[in-house]
Amino acid sequence: MIGEVAGDPLIGIALGLGLGARHAFEPDHLAAVSVLAADGPSPKRGALIGALWGTGHTLALLACALAVAAAAAQIPPRLTDVFEICVAAMLVVLGARAIYRARPARHLHVVRHPRAIRPLIVGAVHGLAGSGALTALVMTHLPSTGARLSFMLLFGLGSVAAMSAISGAAGWPLARLARRPATSRFVFAVVGAASMALGIAWAWLPVQRIFQ
Repeated sequence: MIGEVAGDPLIGIALGLGLGARHAFEPDHLAAVSVLAADGPSPKRGALIGALWGTGHTLALLACALAVAAAAAQIPPRLTDVFEICVAAMLVVLGARAIYRARPARHLHVVRHPRAIRPLIVGAVHGLAGSGALTALVMTHLPSTGARLSFMLLFGLGSVAAMSAISGAAGWPLARLARRPATSRFVFAVVGAASMALGIAWAWLPVQRIFQ
């Protein structure tokens, strides 16, 4: 499909943005951003977290694309599996942190000014994990390095926009639930358990492939 639309700039732009937006809905992405957004939630902060996640994701994709283009090679499958295991480990750590915050406490601390580096790093790790298949697809079907990098950038921008919208929309109900300590702890426990469970499941196949 990419090759068929490479000669039509408008369709190529729409395809890159659309695929990037759809990519934001993958379960590992939603799980990680949900955990981050639950930590002192609000619509504005949720949108910011989504934008930062998407920025880190895009930077990692572009860095991998540049490295692959410079080396005129593909990312080794074994390295892609290592990146996937890193995503799984990150989901488990984020989930464990959320569950720890769900513990009963006399004063529940809410982070109102989050560090921008955390969602950037989470997004970058997800970008590394998804870079292998995407760069292989783009390198195969697009004729020039400029066209390949442009498509990767559009893909990343679609991810930024979609994830910012998703996490911003989720920020409003999360903020309402977080008004009471009991419901706030419940939110942390639910998103934390979901993130840990998904992380363990996510690691299953790449770990099997590595140790075969």
